Amino acid sequence: MDNKEKNIDNKKTTMRTEEERKKLIHRLNRIEGQIRGIKGMVEKNDYCTDILMQSAAVNAAINAFNKELIASHIKGCVATGVKNGDDEVIDDLVVTLQKLMK
Repeated sequence: MDNKEKNIDNKKTTMRTEEERKKLIHRLNRIEGQIRGIKGMVEKNDYCTDILMQSAAVNAAINAFNKELIASHIKGCVATGVKNGDDEVIDDLVVTLQKLMK
């Protein structure tokens, strides 16, 4: 099955299993909670280094989310594209990785 599809607006989409979707949403919900916690810390004038440690934890959580999503992308969209002779997916992957590594 091709994971990459185009919707009515000609925008690329990715079909994910319900389990994959739930796992990604769960990670994002935790990150959202961490961000709200940091906001609360700023509002309460918490100590700078305490806020910075929480901010570092959010960065680590976002990196973990990105790693999971890029692995899924490579195993699904990129692999399928290569099998189907779509070399453009490799160029897209390279651009994406360059942006992530800034």
